Amino acid sequence: MGKTVAVSKQSGEALNIVKGNAPITAGDVTAALHAVGVEPGGVIIVHSSMSRLGWFVGGAISVVHGVLDAVGDDGTVVMPAQTGMSDPSTWVNPPVPEGWWPTIRAEWPAFDPQVTPLRAMGAVVETFRRTPDVVHSGHPTVGFVARGPAAAEIVAGHSLTDSLGEHSPLARLYDAGARIVLLGVGHANNTSLHLCEHRAEWPGKQTRQDAAPMLVDGERQWVTYDDLDRDDADFPALGEAFVAASGAEARVPLGVGHVNAYDMAELVDFGVRWINENRGGPSVQ
Repeated sequence: MGKTVAVSKQSGEALNIVKGNAPITAGDVTAALHAVGVEPGGVIIVHSSMSRLGWFVGGAISVVHGVLDAVGDDGTVVMPAQTGMSDPSTWVNPPVPEGWWPTIRAEWPAFDPQVTPLRAMGAVVETFRRTPDVVHSGHPTVGFVARGPAAAEIVAGHSLTDSLGEHSPLARLYDAGARIVLLGVGHANNTSLHLCEHRAEWPGKQTRQDAAPMLVDGERQWVTYDDLDRDDADFPALGEAFVAASGAEARVPLGVGHVNAYDMAELVDFGVRWINENRGGPSVQ
C-alpha cells in the first residue's frame, strides 16, 4: 500500500511563488507599462493587484518604482485611495448591528490623509501613499493620491458631494489626457468608470446620503453629505463592450497576469453612451 502524502493548501506569498514562472522586477513593470503605451512625461491612473500577477522582488515597492520609472520625473501617477469611511447604516459587506451605529458615529477617529487606513486597496497604494512628494485629494472616503508635476492640480478641489464626478480628480485626469492602467485587475476595479456614471443619465439615477468623521475648524464632526448613488455591477460588461466595439485596448503579459491600458477619454466617452443605452432597462447587454 503506497504512502499517503499530505498536501497543504497554499495561499498568499507561497502561492504566488509556486504559480509564477519567474520573479517580477521593477524593470519588468516599467517595460510592461511602456509596452501598453505609457510614455515618459505622461499622466496615468493605476489600479493594481500584486497577487494576480505573481511574486515581486522587494514586494510593493518594486511595483511603485516600476510605475514611477515608466513616466519619469516629468510624468504624474495617480492612484485611488479609498478608506471605506461611510455611514454604518449603509454597510453590507459586512453589515453591523443597528445598535452599534451611534457608537461608530461618535467614536470613529476623524479622517487624516496621513494615517487613516485604506480599505481593500492593496499594498501598492499603501506603499505609494508613503512615497515622498505624494499628495492627497482630501476626500475622506474616495480620495486619490498623486505624485508628479501635475499632481497638485489634479487632486485640488475634490468635492465632498461630487466625489467621482466633474469636481473630482477623475475629471481632471480626463482633461489631462490620462491613460488608465490596470495591473492585474479588470474593469470591476476601474474607478475611472464612475466618471461615466456621473456624466450619464439612466432611469433611477439618484443621490444618496453618506457621512464621514472629519475635522471642521480643528474639531471632529460627523459630516453628512449627498453624493451619487453609484453602482459598479455593470463595469465588466461596459469594459468588454468597449473593447469589442473599438479594439482600443493595449494588453501585455506580466507574471501570470496581464497589464491593460486605455485612453481615459475614449473609454469614458464610450462608457457614458453605453450606460445611457444599457443601464436601467430590463437587462444589461
